[in-house]
Amino acid sequence: MVRGRISRLSVRDVRFPTSLGGHGSDAMHTDPDYSAAYVVIETDAEDGIKGCGITFTLGKGTEVDWSREGRGAPGDSGCPKCGVGLVGQAGGKACLEVTCGHEKQMLAQGYPAYTTSCAWLGYSDDTLKQLCAQALKDGWTRFKVKVGADLQDDVRRCQIIRDMIGPEKTLMMDANQRWDVPEAVEWMSKLAKFKPLWIEEPTSPDDILGHAAISKALVPLGIGIATGEQCHNRVIFKQLLQAKALQFLQIDSCRLGSVNENLSVLLMAKKFEIPVCPHAGGVGLCELVQHLIIFDYISVSASLKNRMCEYVDHLHEHFRYPVIIQRASYMPPKDPGYSTEMKEESVKKHQYPDGEVWKKLLAAQEN
Repeated sequence: MVRGRISRLSVRDVRFPTSLGGHGSDAMHTDPDYSAAYVVIETDAEDGIKGCGITFTLGKGTEVDWSREGRGAPGDSGCPKCGVGLVGQAGGKACLEVTCGHEKQMLAQGYPAYTTSCAWLGYSDDTLKQLCAQALKDGWTRFKVKVGADLQDDVRRCQIIRDMIGPEKTLMMDANQRWDVPEAVEWMSKLAKFKPLWIEEPTSPDDILGHAAISKALVPLGIGIATGEQCHNRVIFKQLLQAKALQFLQIDSCRLGSVNENLSVLLMAKKFEIPVCPHAGGVGLCELVQHLIIFDYISVSASLKNRMCEYVDHLHEHFRYPVIIQRASYMPPKDPGYSTEMKEESVKKHQYPDGEVWKKLLAAQEN
């Protein structure tokens, strides 16, 4: 039975000037503007059901995705991440039927998260200290710091964070593909004293054997490898798992092509007994991935051991159904759909280059 046919497709270039505050900065991307080619597919169905999609970019290149998606082509910018979900009632009311202990646990306690928000590479030491102190006050126990641009800078910043959070809380590091294999091993040997649980993306995401070599070298230091956010299909993950190149698997809800591809990777991770710790942040990635992690726990892994999901406290206010974080955990969403719908007023205000925000910024740059 056909509920409705596609009646209209719109694509808009939505950009948020996060670079002004250093938000999202890392060793590979020093001044990103978190952005998206935002797609809305409308139908002629009586209930008005529609689909909303996001291609997450870092600003530059969004116009490429915008033009391609307007022609029905997949996004292919320098940092394309695509996810489309239905909004509306979509087959029933928004409700959770609790049938097992794992579902009850999710509703009561949520899915464990870690924060990246306090340690972007572009933050000053004062900002880092302020945000880290606030995160501790808010109950966070797991922290990730960006590294990879300058070793002495990394040592200083990691020392600040470790001193603030203490030895009992969890610290992770993320190099955003900055190093080659020998450099990654040497660099992490200098940072090992800060007891990181993992080093994320130590080298090119396509270098399976390189990751395996780094993984083997860091075992004596007690440092795991986390990677996967740039992997675009299940075959890359299969090779990483077979080569024992990672200890923490990071799916990205948009990078992988469709929910089905993500589910394939979740099943492989279960087979290899590797914990899934998804990548999130960006524009809407937290909203998307919450559905996948809760499905993984309830229907696939049935375990929270060594598992956590990234959380970045930026831009959620622009979504109609933003994630809910309580006690440093993702609480299960109770609204129907894939949580991809953005607020229309936010889209209009941040549309590039004609939205109110960008008219002011571009005019100021010209002057």
